Amino acid sequence: MYKLWATIKKDISVLLRDKVGLTLMFTMPIVLAIVITTIQNSTFELVNNNKVPLLLCNRDTGDASKQLITAIEKVGMFDIKQVTQNQTDKEIIDRMHAKDALVAVIIPANFSEKIVANAKNISGKALNNFGLQADTTKASADNVEPLTLYYHPVLQTSFRLSVNGALRSSLQLVQNKQILKSLYFALNEKELPKNLEDEVVNENVPINEISVSRDGTRNIPNATQHNIPAWTIFAMFFIVISLGSSVVREKLNGSFVRLKTLPTNYLVALISKQLTYLLVTMVQAICIFAIGIWLFPIMGLPKLNLPSDLFGLLIVLLICGWCAVSFAICVGVFAQTQEQANGIGAVSVVLLAAIGGILVPSFAMPASFHLIIQLSPLHWALEAFYGLFLEGGKLKDILINILPLLIITILIQIITLWGLKRKNLI
Repeated sequence: MYKLWATIKKDISVLLRDKVGLTLMFTMPIVLAIVITTIQNSTFELVNNNKVPLLLCNRDTGDASKQLITAIEKVGMFDIKQVTQNQTDKEIIDRMHAKDALVAVIIPANFSEKIVANAKNISGKALNNFGLQADTTKASADNVEPLTLYYHPVLQTSFRLSVNGALRSSLQLVQNKQILKSLYFALNEKELPKNLEDEVVNENVPINEISVSRDGTRNIPNATQHNIPAWTIFAMFFIVISLGSSVVREKLNGSFVRLKTLPTNYLVALISKQLTYLLVTMVQAICIFAIGIWLFPIMGLPKLNLPSDLFGLLIVLLICGWCAVSFAICVGVFAQTQEQANGIGAVSVVLLAAIGGILVPSFAMPASFHLIIQLSPLHWALEAFYGLFLEGGKLKDILINILPLLIITILIQIITLWGLKRKNLI
């Protein structure tokens, strides 16, 4: 026990002298957690709270185009700037390049006339099917000129599809209203009452959004709940920069040879390194969690809410930290130089993070990656954290994620021991 304690004190002294390694292990993940969370939170606010600048050119003079503009305003996601109808498409595009707006909509001339004719065509066909009147309308839906939607190239596809969907919804509302008026007039030979129109067109079935958490709460997860666990895992595995280099230094300066001449075993030093750096991973997690709980609210970001099962959280942290330490030692054992340890370690952690769902969500990856994803320990660690933080689960709910992580850790330990014996270091 004394040998182990003395070795731990030695490893702590070596760690404290490694200023660059400490900086990378703590500063970089903390900065990443703050920056990525801020960016994602700003994106969520852009979608939910802020309005997208939209240039609207109405070249029609009828009621249908006015109803369409009203419907677009009611969507609530656009900051509408109307331009005169005599402005050309090129002038509108130039204004978009000047960053006046990200989106522009042009309502064509005779829009109202053709919408009304199209509505009469559809209502006539409907009445004809019921045997109430013949379909004598000549208008066709093909004659309706489409709206023109210009969008700035910086607008991402997902956001552009949201804008497109909002415009389609507004257009559909106008079309349905015209069809309803045509049907009512054909049956009653009088205009549709305003109160009946509002009741039929505007009364929508409400949507109740509920987050499917295991603990029954209805809290909607935010950017903090997603990013803090992810970058905590990344920070843990990035100890490979310091620990991997430390193992390589000991191989190069002859520490292994000297240990063989002493009445001790390198396994004691191996256990010491694991305990020392496991403590480092716990400190990393505490620091990043503390930032999410206390600093983020001051910065205007959502506060981190710890899961209800704190014991489950501790178990996940310990197993994840042990896996990270085992991986770092394994890299150090097989690397020949410190440069190799740093390069291989950093690149491999980034790759494991990429395929593990930290850099890119797992559900967004192609089906061919599903098997590769399961080989990344960061994937199982992230799933375990998400089970606690996002789904509100307990320890028993995330055992299916903890067990593969534990198996991967044991395999890494076996490979490390095999490498030490193969190099005749133990």
